[in-house]
Amino acid sequence: MKKIAFILGLLCLVSCKDKQVEDTATTEVDTTEFGRQIEVTNEQVLLLPEAREYAAQWIEYITAQNEIENFKNATLREVMDNAAPLAEIMASLQNSVPDSLRSTAVESRLNVLTTKSLLLNHAASKRKPDPEEIEEIAEEIPSEFNYLKIQMNENFLKTLQDFEDELDLPQEEEEEENDSVSIRSRRILNDS
Repeated sequence: MKKIAFILGLLCLVSCKDKQVEDTATTEVDTTEFGRQIEVTNEQVLLLPEAREYAAQWIEYITAQNEIENFKNATLREVMDNAAPLAEIMASLQNSVPDSLRSTAVESRLNVLTTKSLLLNHAASKRKPDPEEIEEIAEEIPSEFNYLKIQMNENFLKTLQDFEDELDLPQEEEEEENDSVSIRSRRILNDS
């Protein structure tokens, strides 16, 4: 009986050691997976001068842009560590849109950015985070920020009516100039 209990105890110890070795190997793989850099698009949308004026005074926008810039050389671990602050920054950005930039399209883009940052925070704070899920969401956020810039620019693009008015303006000036010349020539003729 003692021999059977001893053999069972020995088997339990051996199986526990195998499990510990397996867990250590899994942890090493996870660490290297979270150490790789995310691939972020190098394309950047430049703001039009009018939009840049308003963006330069929008503190939350500047903060968000700096966070997006940090994504360029970030590892998955760094993205996970910054997920909660990023979600707060994007929520603050969404709640502080200046009236001059407020439009349905801009608000929609801000809603997408806030949602993506909350999804990233949720994925990063899971008990067993999935590196592929985190990487996928993290790679989408800079692109979504570019789409926000496009919508901000569109607030300041000229409409077709504006272009027509610009084209009509030289004709009106020419007509006014012709009218004033004809009035002057009549006066000269009348005076003579």
